[in-house]
Amino acid sequence: MNYTLNQLRIFAMIAEKQSITKAAEALYLTQPAVSIQLKKFQDQFEVPLTQVVGKKIFITEFGHEIALAAQKILAEVYEIRHKAQAFKGLLTGKLSVAVVSTGANVLPYFLSGFLHQNPGVELRVDVSNKQKVVQAIVDHDVDCALISILPEAVELDAIELMENRLYLVGRAGDRLKVAQQSKDVISTLPLITREQGSGTRHMIEKYMEQNGLKAQQTLELTYGEAVKHAVLSGMGYAVLPLVTIKNELQNGSLEIIHLDGFPMRSIWSLVKPQSATSAPVVEAFWEYVGNQKGKIISEHFAWMDVL
Repeated sequence: MNYTLNQLRIFAMIAEKQSITKAAEALYLTQPAVSIQLKKFQDQFEVPLTQVVGKKIFITEFGHEIALAAQKILAEVYEIRHKAQAFKGLLTGKLSVAVVSTGANVLPYFLSGFLHQNPGVELRVDVSNKQKVVQAIVDHDVDCALISILPEAVELDAIELMENRLYLVGRAGDRLKVAQQSKDVISTLPLITREQGSGTRHMIEKYMEQNGLKAQQTLELTYGEAVKHAVLSGMGYAVLPLVTIKNELQNGSLEIIHLDGFPMRSIWSLVKPQSATSAPVVEAFWEYVGNQKGKIISEHFAWMDVL
């Protein structure tokens, strides 16, 4: 047999996610690339590793055994790598972070300097909606997370980073020609929203409920960038975090609709389980963010105060 570590890594992820598409997303690879490596890996075994029923992939009993062996091999490889880095006096280990999709515009700036200082750290970032990110923290599937709305029933340690401001926006030229609109205007607009479980969706629904309003929703999308492009195409209006629309505001393709009660505000926070004993790499990242957050915000997010 002549399988590679990359093939072991891909098959282990397919077995974990029970999906080629989800495995590709987790590994930041294309679906065709994952499928090709799965076929090359399968070709080295006479017994099937997977079965496809309809459009769904299932791992065979033999496949589960191979996936378990692959995980053990990969763990040993990672351990060798970490020992080599540690011998050189470098911080090593895996850091897994979950982030709500709009926070993907914020998190990289808090990770970049830390990773440059600690090249021995292996990073995994999972991007999802607020509900799934919080669940990942509760289940200890990730070390820490970036969210903008702290859950009420979960005990978390938190570092407050910066304000998250959300504005009602429309395509340039389509906005209402009044300097300041009353709150009830939002209920007359075709509103494009995120899915249930999204933090942005939660804030919109809370705003509508507090003001006795009902949204005229026309479209629900599961990805923030898709919402933005739907607005750019003229399909409707949306409430979007300021951090996600910087370029569109600067180039004039989107415009803010000034509405009573806006911007909505929350706080971006880095969180981790309160009761958890964190690995050295997690503690180091936590300390780095706590010490460097002011400098990072000043360097990369000062523009938010002048738009």
